Amino acid sequence: MREDILNTKNEALAQIMDTGSQDELENLRIAYLGRNGKITQAIKNIKNVSQQERKSTGEAINEVKNAIETFIAEKKNAINKNAREWFDPTLPGIKPKVGHLHLVTQAIDEISGVFEKIGFRRVRYPEVEWDLFAFEGLNMPKDHPARDEWETFFVDSPENAKFGKIVLTPHTSNGQVREMKRVKNPPIRMINIAKCYRRQSDISHVPMFHQFEGLVVDENISIVNLKGTLDYFAKTFFGEGRVTRLRPYHFQFTEPSFEVDISCGLCGGEGCKLCKSGWIELGGAGMVHPNVLKAGGIDAKKYSGFAFGWGVERTYMMKGGIRIPDIRLLYSADLRFLTQF
Repeated sequence: MREDILNTKNEALAQIMDTGSQDELENLRIAYLGRNGKITQAIKNIKNVSQQERKSTGEAINEVKNAIETFIAEKKNAINKNAREWFDPTLPGIKPKVGHLHLVTQAIDEISGVFEKIGFRRVRYPEVEWDLFAFEGLNMPKDHPARDEWETFFVDSPENAKFGKIVLTPHTSNGQVREMKRVKNPPIRMINIAKCYRRQSDISHVPMFHQFEGLVVDENISIVNLKGTLDYFAKTFFGEGRVTRLRPYHFQFTEPSFEVDISCGLCGGEGCKLCKSGWIELGGAGMVHPNVLKAGGIDAKKYSGFAFGWGVERTYMMKGGIRIPDIRLLYSADLRFLTQF
């Protein structure tokens, strides 16, 4: 009889497990635990068991009865829980979290938009470049410091007889000669934004950074045109009230050359702890050197031009409300920093 009781237990548990509704579960309860159920009948038949086995048989019946009752209660709770988790397929889905453009990408888009409004054409030239376009065509002699291996990343590749060595371009000025050769006949209004590489790293420099290069070539282009373009950019990008100034400097590919300063956004040029003098250095600019025009196939007697080249990251860090103490943070993978922008 004990074997029959154990078989009844296994049969009941298997049926309860497959049950999917409260009605089916109630029918099984009656079938096993009801007035005429199998467990109830086993209890009634215990009188037919021998005196020696009656106690152990009764204990087995009680154990099976309790197991069935417990399993029925658990299954009942599970069915009720599933019934409460009602799903409406017509409800809109849960939208996944959407990221945003990186701060540098935002800066590039904004800078491009400023210059495109005044007729500049966005271009992009190689990051792995020939010496001819990165140095030689920009009027840089063989012994120029920028061509030293401590300043520039040189690619381990055979030197070309015409184009020279291969480098990771240290500036977007490589686009000047390429753009002049492409257009051939001015006017030229180019804005070249790309990655640049230099062997330096500190709070204001990184080995890879982005730069934007402006180039204008046409008849009768003068410093007045350069200054007007720079002031337009300063007011549009940084805000009204900001102006630029030119300080004499030397760049090998422009003559005359200038360092460009912008009035401090905090003190308005009066002088403060941030700027001290009221001005903050923005970047370099100048009138395109005649030798560079000739390298680009442009008649230097008929045409003139101006150029400027600034770091995207540095320029954006100078914008009002952007307080980034270390340029290397821009390339951090820390989401606590990136999600702020």
